[in-house]
Amino acid sequence: MRLTRQAWGYYILVVTLAALGAVFARPVLFAGSALVGVWMLTRQYLFVHELTNALQTISMTQSSSKTSTTTGKSSTVTLGAKLEESTKLYLVLANGVPPAAVIDEPLQLTIEGDTVHKTQTTTVQWPVAGAHQFRPARLTASNGLFSETISHESSATVIVEPPTPRNIHIGAGGTRVSLVQGEHETGRVGSGLELAELREYTAGDSAGQIDWKATARLATPHVRTYKAETDRPTMIVIDHRDHLAMGPVGETKLDYLREIGLTIAASAQQLGDPLGYISVGNGGITSRIQPTTGVEAYTRIRRELLELEPSELAVTTRSQRSTQTGLDTRTTEFTELESRSQRGVSTSPDSALAVLTSREDEFARQLRPFYEKQIVYKTRIQTDPFATAVESVIVKPRRNTHMVLCTDDSNPSKLKATVRSARARF
Repeated sequence: MRLTRQAWGYYILVVTLAALGAVFARPVLFAGSALVGVWMLTRQYLFVHELTNALQTISMTQSSSKTSTTTGKSSTVTLGAKLEESTKLYLVLANGVPPAAVIDEPLQLTIEGDTVHKTQTTTVQWPVAGAHQFRPARLTASNGLFSETISHESSATVIVEPPTPRNIHIGAGGTRVSLVQGEHETGRVGSGLELAELREYTAGDSAGQIDWKATARLATPHVRTYKAETDRPTMIVIDHRDHLAMGPVGETKLDYLREIGLTIAASAQQLGDPLGYISVGNGGITSRIQPTTGVEAYTRIRRELLELEPSELAVTTRSQRSTQTGLDTRTTEFTELESRSQRGVSTSPDSALAVLTSREDEFARQLRPFYEKQIVYKTRIQTDPFATAVESVIVKPRRNTHMVLCTDDSNPSKLKATVRSARARF
């Protein structure tokens, strides 16, 4: 409870009259001081009584017309108060609009006299993306001498999303491809939670599998087997090179790819699958997160996707520098590989081609074009940063890994080569 200036004036008067009565020995001054003091205490008691009754009968509301919207959009916010009976207090209810919101006019309503119900609505702009929770609305009650402010908790929250693409279609032609998969059952029995079958005991079954209640009920030994489930590591490889900035605001190529990546990440988190992430810019890999589980890992990957922007100017990568050296570099490599292949150390396409190049017999001439196509195919992949990033993932592929490539088809031949190489390794 706070004292207003008027109340402080009255209490100063009480002290002054009492002091003058003591100095001048005037009982009348003491009596005046006592009367004013009693009157102030009576007003204070009445204020507390009225405030208690008002708080027991008042209902306050603070709501938004939308629970979710996008940046730049607006919604209406309504503030309301209703009393079951009139009060002698002067009530002021102020809104708790989040600081990031832009309000057209102050949202505040007053209740006094015989007014028992009042609402006010105003328009609010949402320029900043995020989850905006309303602050508690503040109710201030006063009778002229005393005042009190009470906070009314509000659970209203508005989710403001950045502009995102709409009507996302994933698939070839009119056929959609589902991104969200179900639980990954192995089709085998083993340790798990879901019962597979209850069957009779056979030789080789563990004693720990015996279901003693079923054994006692059926009079023969029975065992329980459970369905074994496994997780599936998921690796998201997303392209954010500068050409993916094409398109209107909120509907660029990168925006579409981001939404797909977020959907994949949400599915992996829901299923508890290990999730990894690689982003590829003009100069190569810009971020790498190995497949792992945990709230922190999922949150980090989601944050990486939300903060992804088109790449800046290209930077010459190691693979590009190797390509720029041309045939001289490959010729040197072939010479080294020829020596290794002659010793039986390697049988890779590079080494085989090196050996065939050194020979001029009919057998070598027949096989040489086949291996040359493989070398050109590999070189074509390595000149593309996105393909190089994919190659770095499939060097040591994990069993049952689900790799999602998020890019565009601006260069179909390189994209097909990249996908073909990835599918050959998984």
